Amino acid sequence: ALDYRTGKQVLQLLQDASRKDHKTVMIITHNAAIAKMADRIIEINDAQVRSIHDEPQPTPVADIEW
Repeated sequence: ALDYRTGKQVLQLLQDASRKDHKTVMIITHNAAIAKMADRIIEINDAQVRSIHDEPQPTPVADIEW
């Protein structure tokens, strides 16, 4: 587990690399606040895809609080 500050730094690095290199990054989390940084959110419950949501304006990592 990462402390809050280090966690935000890692998420920022992943988001920056994804944007710069046009690569897909998958983050699996139980934290709904972190999911807000994603371009696409896929919700899974009991091994079933429950919803797929494209986010046209993901929340910047700097604005995410948990």
